[in-house]
Amino acid sequence: MTGFGKAILELENKKVSIEIKSLNSKQLDINTRIPNLYKEKDLVIRNEIKNKLERGKVELSIFIESVGTDKETKINKPIVEAYYKQLNELAQDLGIAIDKEPILQTIVKLPDALKVEYQELDEEEWNLIFEGFKTALAGIMDFRNQEGNALQEDIFARIANIENLLAQVPQYENDRIETVRTRINDNLKDFVEKQNVDKNRFEQEIIYYLEKLDITEEKVRLANHCKYFIETSNAGNSEGKKLGFIAQEIGREINTLGSKANDSNIQKIVIDMKDELEKIKEQLLNVL
Repeated sequence: MTGFGKAILELENKKVSIEIKSLNSKQLDINTRIPNLYKEKDLVIRNEIKNKLERGKVELSIFIESVGTDKETKINKPIVEAYYKQLNELAQDLGIAIDKEPILQTIVKLPDALKVEYQELDEEEWNLIFEGFKTALAGIMDFRNQEGNALQEDIFARIANIENLLAQVPQYENDRIETVRTRINDNLKDFVEKQNVDKNRFEQEIIYYLEKLDITEEKVRLANHCKYFIETSNAGNSEGKKLGFIAQEIGREINTLGSKANDSNIQKIVIDMKDELEKIKEQLLNVL
């Protein structure tokens, strides 16, 4: 979700620089810095960003280098005349001579003696600026696409690593079951011979125990989750959250595989799988 876009416009009496940058975020958070002259277009800009960028902490800045200003200060002539008339009448009543220049300097400091007139928005100029804004927005989209392609390549490679690790598990399964069977027999051999135990029942319990250690279902589900992860990634939609859920399911099967392994070689494979999955989860935070 990170990215950066920029556009520079040379207009008749000003230079306009538009910058957009995006950082990772679970939601869409938009912050704009726009000159007062264009504030009325803030909602239009936000809607355009919302349509293009679904998530991320987005900052938009519009900088103006102008030969003039967007506001003009003028003397409020009726107010100044009224002030002068009243002060002149007061001076006559008090018999005080007044100097016209100093009194004018005083009057313009009084409330409402000066008025500020802001320039009105030129729609034709705004259309040019808005096109520049869309160019910057397209730039950030290109940046995101490049980052997304790199992320996809890395994540797919790690999913492939998990699948390759899973393919190594079967070579240890037969030895694992035999090791468990032998250990149980050795530990309970004396007990079975010395106690009055139903051997048929005892063998059934051993079979049940060995079945509890069977990891066939976990292997099948893990392989299917990996396949579904790739299919979802290639769907072409915004599937970041869904991929996060699938990654959780992959982690659940890996953990179950580890808890039922009872074999050091398989445990090592499980640890390597977890390492790959954690890196996938970190990368998924950058995916829409």
